[in-house]
Amino acid sequence: MIPFRSQPPTPRLREGYALLHQQDLEAAGLNRLLEACGDAPRSTERWQRVLARSAWHLVVLNPRGQLVGFVRATSDQALNANLWDLVADPADPCRDEVIGALVQAALARLRRELSGCSISLSAPPEALEALARAGFVVDPGGIRAMGLDLRADGDG
Repeated sequence: MIPFRSQPPTPRLREGYALLHQQDLEAAGLNRLLEACGDAPRSTERWQRVLARSAWHLVVLNPRGQLVGFVRATSDQALNANLWDLVADPADPCRDEVIGALVQAALARLRRELSGCSISLSAPPEALEALARAGFVVDPGGIRAMGLDLRADGDG
């Protein structure tokens, strides 16, 4: 097993911000965050399935208790772990700190719980700097990710 490169210190969120594990979430709040980041909203049923099939998720709340950051993880519990929906509200003044905290916290949890797994993720351009600091290599050796939509109804 190849160890993680030494990690920089975990980014500190400004006072009043909170990084939480397994917070109960409402589809409306998640959709507001996705739409603010330029992503399409998902139905409540879709969010229920996505969260139920995830190993865990992390959220960041701002001082007013509003959702400003999110990431979730899935894994086969053997070889692979995937981070999904890494987003931070572009209007939040701490966006870079929120992304950095989500990346570091997600990687720390994966190291503890699934240390033998390879990690993949799809990330927005604004997350690339935080991911590089955490040791990720963008497209190593020209490898590109691909996905296949198996749903017949096209429900996103």
